[in-house]
Amino acid sequence: MPLAIFDLDNTLLAGDSDHAWGEFLVEEGIVDAKVYREANDRFYQDYLNGELDMDRYLNFALEPLAQNDPVQLRQWRQNFIEIKIQPMMLPKARALLDSHREQGDTLLIITATNHFVTEPVARLLGIDHLIATNPEIVNGRYTGVVAGTPSFREGKVVRLQDWLEQEGQSLEGAWFYSDSHNDLPLLKKVAHPVAVDPDATLGDYAAREGWKIISLRD
Repeated sequence: MPLAIFDLDNTLLAGDSDHAWGEFLVEEGIVDAKVYREANDRFYQDYLNGELDMDRYLNFALEPLAQNDPVQLRQWRQNFIEIKIQPMMLPKARALLDSHREQGDTLLIITATNHFVTEPVARLLGIDHLIATNPEIVNGRYTGVVAGTPSFREGKVVRLQDWLEQEGQSLEGAWFYSDSHNDLPLLKKVAHPVAVDPDATLGDYAAREGWKIISLRD
């Protein structure tokens, strides 16, 4: 069964779950509003510009996980899903997922956003396989650092290759859907790269290469 691989943020979702989690923390008074929002917005712009320092960003993004009790974090996350993620859901994205299910494809999300934020989103979308950046957990608590390779840019290729070996899968006939030029390393690896509501850089590249370009927005 071929793989149908999907980026998450601004691809299957009409927004960025990582940035939205930061906004949620600010709005709920969990973090310092001014300092955190300015940093969150700056890192997000760096990502859009293809200039993100992933190590610095993850030090920032994972700090709230380390500073709070896991039970409390899960309660906040449930509210976050209802307030921030549900409005980002796209009917056309669900239809696309259903079309791949009907073809018997294996569905996989691969995202740079951390596993804590994205695990319930994958469940909402009915996707069992998720590759995300893994926050380290020691003695039941988050440490604020990353376990293993972040699934970002070339890291997505590394993490996917590890997953393929573990699952006995291959990239033969695989699809990959993404909005971002940051995903070009993986898009170039698959038989069927698809640009979804792409940023300008990816849109230009996809057009030159003759890749399929689609929109999942209403």
